[in-house]
Amino acid sequence: MSDPLRAETPKLNAAVRFLEQAPRVARAEVALVLGSGLKHFADAIDDRHEVPFTAIPYWPVPRIEGHGASLVLGRVGGVVVACLTGRVHLYEGHDPHEVVRPVRTLALAGVRRFLLTNAAGGIARVLRAGDLMVLRDHLNLTGRSPLLGPHEAALGPRFPDQSRVYRAELRARLHAADPGLHEGVYAGLLGPSYETPAEIRMLATMGADAVGMSTVLEAVALNALGAEVAGVSLISNSAAGIADTPLSHDEVVAAGRAAEPRFAALLQGFCSSFA
Repeated sequence: MSDPLRAETPKLNAAVRFLEQAPRVARAEVALVLGSGLKHFADAIDDRHEVPFTAIPYWPVPRIEGHGASLVLGRVGGVVVACLTGRVHLYEGHDPHEVVRPVRTLALAGVRRFLLTNAAGGIARVLRAGDLMVLRDHLNLTGRSPLLGPHEAALGPRFPDQSRVYRAELRARLHAADPGLHEGVYAGLLGPSYETPAEIRMLATMGADAVGMSTVLEAVALNALGAEVAGVSLISNSAAGIADTPLSHDEVVAAGRAAEPRFAALLQGFCSSFA
């Protein structure tokens, strides 16, 4: 039987060595991961240098509409950033180590602060399409973990504490950049089908405010590495049973386009706070 974690270490090392040739990665104050429909924020990055995922050893390539497939290095508000214009997902057939490989690479290359973004369905009745929600905590309901396999000390402790995955100091910076933000718990599911109304009622009972198909594995992997993590969900629609309308990915992409001005202002303000 193959050992996915031990097979992962040389792949990460190869990707890190490649990025060491791009000095701005190690100097980046913030790494940004852009979720569905949000990739166009990368166009606003100054002094940009774009590296396709296909050029970076062993990086998986996003193929879902609304996701980009490049690492953009540059500046936002005068602060050096490393921006992933998209991500891959478990439901595409990737294993957890592939899903988190890009963010692990950046962390091992020296980036210590990450803002993970996603598009999500709103469960809390207060949330409306177009709202932005800061992640206070998450439920990993994917049934998978990027920490599976024999322990590798370079990727964090065997049993990492997860009581403060989403840092309070970073959440405060986000709220300062946009006082109108909501805050809540994100449930990460496997997908790719949307949830049934019964599943949404279950998630609400469990304390989830929004639901999506990404982010939680990245947060687990980064927390284990000791990186500082924050998260923001764009509420693209009300979840099944909350609103009596069919759900579609086109709706998610359209919501991302509509939210671009506010989302861009939030990221500008957040990144600028580290200047």
